Amino acid sequence: MPGATNRPVGRRAVVLAATAGAVGAALARPAHAAGFGWTDDGANYVVDTGAQLVFKVAKSTGDLTSLVYRGTEYQGYGGMNSHIESGLGASTVSIKQSGTTILISVTHGTLRHYYAARGGENNVYLWTNKADTSVTASRYIVRVRKGAFLNDEPDSYTYAPTTIEASDVFRKSDGQTRSKHYSKLRVMDYDHIGWSAGGVGLWMVRSNHEKAAGGPFYRSLLRHQSADGGGLYEILHYGQNQTEAQRFGLQGPYVIAFTDGGAPSSALYAGTLTTPWADSLGIAGYVPASGRGKVSGVGISGRNTAYPYTVGLANPSAQYWGPARSSDGWFSLSGVLPGTYTLTVYKGELAVYTTSVSVSAGGTTTLNTIAIPSSNDPSNAAAIWRIGDWNGTPGGFKNADLMTYAHPSDVRAASWTGNVVVGNGETAAFPCYLWKDVNSGILVYFKLTGAQAAAAHTLRIGVTTAYANGRPQVTVNDAWTSAIPAPPTQPDTRSLTNGSYRGNNHTFTYSVPASAWRTDTSQYNVLRIDVVSGSGASGFLSAGTAVDAIDLLA
Repeated sequence: MPGATNRPVGRRAVVLAATAGAVGAALARPAHAAGFGWTDDGANYVVDTGAQLVFKVAKSTGDLTSLVYRGTEYQGYGGMNSHIESGLGASTVSIKQSGTTILISVTHGTLRHYYAARGGENNVYLWTNKADTSVTASRYIVRVRKGAFLNDEPDSYTYAPTTIEASDVFRKSDGQTRSKHYSKLRVMDYDHIGWSAGGVGLWMVRSNHEKAAGGPFYRSLLRHQSADGGGLYEILHYGQNQTEAQRFGLQGPYVIAFTDGGAPSSALYAGTLTTPWADSLGIAGYVPASGRGKVSGVGISGRNTAYPYTVGLANPSAQYWGPARSSDGWFSLSGVLPGTYTLTVYKGELAVYTTSVSVSAGGTTTLNTIAIPSSNDPSNAAAIWRIGDWNGTPGGFKNADLMTYAHPSDVRAASWTGNVVVGNGETAAFPCYLWKDVNSGILVYFKLTGAQAAAAHTLRIGVTTAYANGRPQVTVNDAWTSAIPAPPTQPDTRSLTNGSYRGNNHTFTYSVPASAWRTDTSQYNVLRIDVVSGSGASGFLSAGTAVDAIDLLA
């Protein structure tokens, strides 16, 4: 069931495979298919895929109770199984075989969950249909035994004994921080997540996320490893720093894949996977390829070619995305459920164009060249000076890259304080995040010509998210102070401390009168930026915001 065609970027070797053709990455192992079948051991349905993978599903709960690959058990830690959320509890579980496919169906209230095996494959295919909020189902977690795979990546806390925030952010003895939230990756950046060691790879291959929320740039926890064992996740709805309401319906397939150490086959990726063999299995909410449509655009004009562009589709029921070709902006989104969608064009992560499109089953909606109006990109406005650029991210600001995989208190972070002089490496010197308790009151020094100082100007501050309603109030030369702006709509959970700057992009504008400027052109004007809010706790959990760009318009 194909989704948007996503192109993975920036993979770490230990997390994501270097090449789709790595040794042992074959989708199927027909040589072992002779053992394909299932049995009932009284407590579990036992499925042998005929490819050295045998797994068990509890008949009473639908938990995955065993994952044996090449004779070694990988499932389980702390006495817990692999399952939806923390386990569904009493459920109705059934099994059927249709040729070379075995399907296990789990019913718990309004929720339907499915496991499928194909003869000769080292894969378990999973679907989850969450119909409403009556059943909690925000994730599937594969629990992996202690010692099976070891790593000290940002999302591991095996060697981090000191808790520094909540119960899920830790500090190692060397001052580096670890948390299951610190994946580095946006949804569009990965196809699979997992580990490889000793000639065995265990991976979670994500679904197309059409029923998830947050869009292509969303970050959520993907895996973790502690002293007890590891976990691989498929997130169905993640409440941290969420910008959208959750969507309901069938999500999947997502795939638990074993290999001989290399990447899972690219044929399993969300942008390429097809499952015609599942069309007649009776999976609730399943829509075959024939019931889906496609949106294609011949190009996008008005782009800034220094940035990647992404095209997204979204409505309350589904979401899709894909890259626009760098040469001309051509794009194609396939596997789209019928309906009317908002199509958004993003420069980096900044929305610069929207329109409405309709998709029909079996049809292709073709769009003529999309022309982005110059005024839609704030970078096109003439500026006296600009810190950063308008792309919907804090990229280029101090500590920006580190903050996707570390806590702000991490020893690797540069000082969050320090003032900035325009014309002297101001972007790299300006912190990506501002907090009321940490670095509020940062000063920006700049000079104006006589003509510039004689006129009023608009100051703009773009932000990508905020915590506890943190927003900027500005003062110029101690001669003029802006009103406190109203807080824009932003997520109401942690963000800046758990690896995500992604919220709702917002631009604050301030009309600075000519009387605020210094008339002596040899003197620096001084802009002070304070974070204001009546909410928040203290330190890095005080009210804060993430910066996209700051400029003074001509």
